Amino acid sequence: MTPPEAPATHTGNSHPAVLSCLETLKTRRDFLAAARGLRHGTSSMMVQARNRRDTSATIRVGFTCSKKVGNAVARNRAKRRLREAARAVLPVSGRPGWDYVLIGRAEATATRPFQALKSDLEHALRKLHTR
Repeated sequence: MTPPEAPATHTGNSHPAVLSCLETLKTRRDFLAAARGLRHGTSSMMVQARNRRDTSATIRVGFTCSKKVGNAVARNRAKRRLREAARAVLPVSGRPGWDYVLIGRAEATATRPFQALKSDLEHALRKLHTR
């Protein structure tokens, strides 16, 4: 039985808040592989990226916040905001076959205006893909 907020077509492979072209990273191995890839920091987040070098048309994304961000409530709020920013920006600016990890920053991720958060993510993606 699916929860009432989950879409009817939810397969369990991705978070319901993320679009169908996006999948969420689940395993530590995937997060570590992205950490070995490219990275770019902005005032509100750190973005890590790696090219999986496969022909998959999906963009995979992971979200994390350390305890420096705050208590569990603050970390969850920061991750929710990062999820929404990724949902809005990655289908347009992300590249298929890439993994992205968005890392929240203390105080900045939860308090930055949402439009600025999205523009930070767009800026980071432009910088990562021009290298």
